[in-house]
Amino acid sequence: MILNAPGPAWYGGEMKRNVALQDAAVPRPGARGRPQKRAEQQRAVNTRRAILNAALTEFAEKGFDAASIRVIAERTGLQHPLITYHFRNKDVLWRAAAEYAFDQIREAWDKLDGTHAGMSSLDRLRAEYRTLFKFTVAFPEFHRFMRQECTTNNPRLKWVAKTVVMPLIHRLLPQIAALQKEGALPQMEPILFHYMMVSLTAMLSELGPEMRVTSKLAADDPDIVTRYWCAVEKMVFGKSSSDADIDVMSPRLQSSNRR
Repeated sequence: MILNAPGPAWYGGEMKRNVALQDAAVPRPGARGRPQKRAEQQRAVNTRRAILNAALTEFAEKGFDAASIRVIAERTGLQHPLITYHFRNKDVLWRAAAEYAFDQIREAWDKLDGTHAGMSSLDRLRAEYRTLFKFTVAFPEFHRFMRQECTTNNPRLKWVAKTVVMPLIHRLLPQIAALQKEGALPQMEPILFHYMMVSLTAMLSELGPEMRVTSKLAADDPDIVTRYWCAVEKMVFGKSSSDADIDVMSPRLQSSNRR
């Protein structure tokens, strides 16, 4: 996961009182339209965001073929034509939803440059996988969305792998290889280590419903979330985070309108 539009700017002047008062009532050219235009732009951004959140949930639950744009419209409370106005068909919407989700992860990683400057290479990698884990806890549909496409060798899987997944993986693999060379990580192909970590980040979101039935433990319980990820980091990296580091990200991708 907004700038507030400023109020109108008005003419004034060092003129006679009646002229000054008259001038003060006259807006600068275009000033009256700017706040309205910005408000319309923000509404469009919010609408697209709501559509993408609803689409991720719909695709995660049903897969691409069974997903319905009409149901996505119902989830958001929007009219069907408004969905197709922003995304002309279901394939375009699926791709936009995938990019939207992975953009959240990439942006969170980028923020580490400022908030965690000076950290060690191991701590940096640990923070990146922790960020991915926190994302999946906040939005469990994310891994289900991806899993739906991994069951078949379809054009969408090839597209998402090339367009959004591989750039993130290429960001991690050199870090993994360097740390393995130092003896700080288990020895295996770096890509295997990466997917091992992905599976660990997905455990609560994927197996949470089953775990609730078999053990009464809730995958969204903050205490369970913290204890689980601390154990993962201890096993994999030899050290774990503080509770504050594993605070779950703000619910839903920047205020989803899930229904």
